[in-house]
Amino acid sequence: MKQKVPVSTIMTKNVVKLNLSDDLTKAEMLFKKHHIRHIPVVYSNKIVGMLSYTDLLRISFADAIDDDEEIVDTTVYNMFTVEQVMAKKLVSISPETTIKEAAEILSQKEFHALPVCEGELLVGIITTTDLIKYLIEQY
Repeated sequence: MKQKVPVSTIMTKNVVKLNLSDDLTKAEMLFKKHHIRHIPVVYSNKIVGMLSYTDLLRISFADAIDDDEEIVDTTVYNMFTVEQVMAKKLVSISPETTIKEAAEILSQKEFHALPVCEGELLVGIITTTDLIKYLIEQY
């Protein structure tokens, strides 16, 4: 297996993201439309948080049954903002961070995605799914 491969080679570069001012209804629609589980939250293109689909499920079980449902029940979502629900204490990595280092961070933490940043600017995201796909390609 290659030793010093940077995460920039496997990270998602065209990141689906939310603005801090977006609502949770938009977040759920993005999760479902793009079949993803993590969305970075930005303010003026700077990362300020990470919202996971699990974060939404914690406040509403209404949509846990049918992921393909296009209609979103916004009653519960109107009670919270993205900022209230998102994770704010982020661990981010640079594009030069090795895949091994990213895997070590994710294996020790209780989250499954890392924003990839140059300074405060979001340039990508890497998830445990990206790491598993990379491992599969190696064999």
